[in-house]
Amino acid sequence: MTEREKMLAGILYDTSDPELVSLRNIAWDSSEAFNRTLESQTEERRRILGGLLGSLGEGTEIYPTVKFDYGCNTYIGKYCYVNFNAIFLDCAEIRLGDNVFVGPNTSFLTPIHPLLARERNIRIAPDGHTYMLETCRPIMVESNVWLGGSVTVMPGVTIGHDTVIGAGSVVTKDIPSGVVAVGNPCRVLRKITEEDSLIHG
Repeated sequence: MTEREKMLAGILYDTSDPELVSLRNIAWDSSEAFNRTLESQTEERRRILGGLLGSLGEGTEIYPTVKFDYGCNTYIGKYCYVNFNAIFLDCAEIRLGDNVFVGPNTSFLTPIHPLLARERNIRIAPDGHTYMLETCRPIMVESNVWLGGSVTVMPGVTIGHDTVIGAGSVVTKDIPSGVVAVGNPCRVLRKITEEDSLIHG
């Protein structure tokens, strides 16, 4: 298996692999180019992200600054809204459904570093270059989810459709559909019901 195949399979891989380094450089350069665009350059923004991401749905808006580790492993649906300062560490796949609202300073983190220091620490290869080993788990955010500001979504998490995650939450485990969930670690507070409607009459 290549190191990229290992990464996507969720097993330990060498982050210094030349193919992975090249993909990260492309993603970082593309993120930087996107972040330098003006508000009026909507077509240029879409061109950059369309060439980088695994998929980008129609009507989706993403605002600078944004950072992608690979970009090609991020799949974003239709009519999503991603506010300022989003981070997508997409070593594993990150998938957002349709109509997902992402508050500012939100992070999607798929990498997992070993807990044992001897496995986590920087290593030196026989040729003298340094590297480390890590693994990763995918993140899935289903359609019609709202993530408040400064939410952190951890590796392997699925957030069910029509759910709201409160600002500042750290989502460490799966969250079901149709609920309000908050906290660190994030826990279900209650179901969302028609009594939550702000439109009356």
